[in-house]
Amino acid sequence: MDGRVPGAALFKAACPDCRGRFELAASALRLAIGGSRRTTFYSFTCPDCGSAVRKPAGERIVELLTGGGVRTLRLHSTV
Repeated sequence: MDGRVPGAALFKAACPDCRGRFELAASALRLAIGGSRRTTFYSFTCPDCGSAVRKPAGERIVELLTGGGVRTLRLHSTV
């Protein structure tokens, strides 16, 4: 068993460090939504090399990840 839940969303991802390509369950991803494009991103730990990966998330990515059950953190401006 690989721990996947039947019918659960899987997301294709890649690691910029080891260039590994894999599928991740929603529980393996985190989404941070900030006040701008620079502060809106998703992150995960590469299952192949263990690197912490952070990638920008545009509107479409945000929609896909939130719709697929990825845990979301809303970042608030301190201004």
